Amino acid sequence: QVQLVESGGGLVQAGGSLRLSCAASGVINRLNSMAWSRQAPGSQPELVASITAGGITDYAHSVKGRFTISRDNAKNTVYLQMDSLKPEDTAVYTCNVEDGEYVYWGQGTQVTVSS
Repeated sequence: QVQLVESGGGLVQAGGSLRLSCAASGVINRLNSMAWSRQAPGSQPELVASITAGGITDYAHSVKGRFTISRDNAKNTVYLQMDSLKPEDTAVYTCNVEDGEYVYWGQGTQVTVSS
């Protein structure tokens, strides 16, 4: 079993920055892809960014150029640096990781961007 603990969410003004962290612990086999998704009230979940074990990244069009995903394999942690935040980025952000054939999800952290 893998447990994920997210941190870094909060309230920020438009144009500001936040950095989310998601640390994996427990019985870890080999973390493959790690990713962040988000869901705003009344909206479908959206995959925001992902990063492979080799460091290849992919981003949703809506955040490309503003968000940066990274990982520290020694710490089993994935980060999401969010810059130039917009009110439409307001959502619950959730990380997920692939460990072998399993996918684990965090509990989510709220990000609110005020105009």
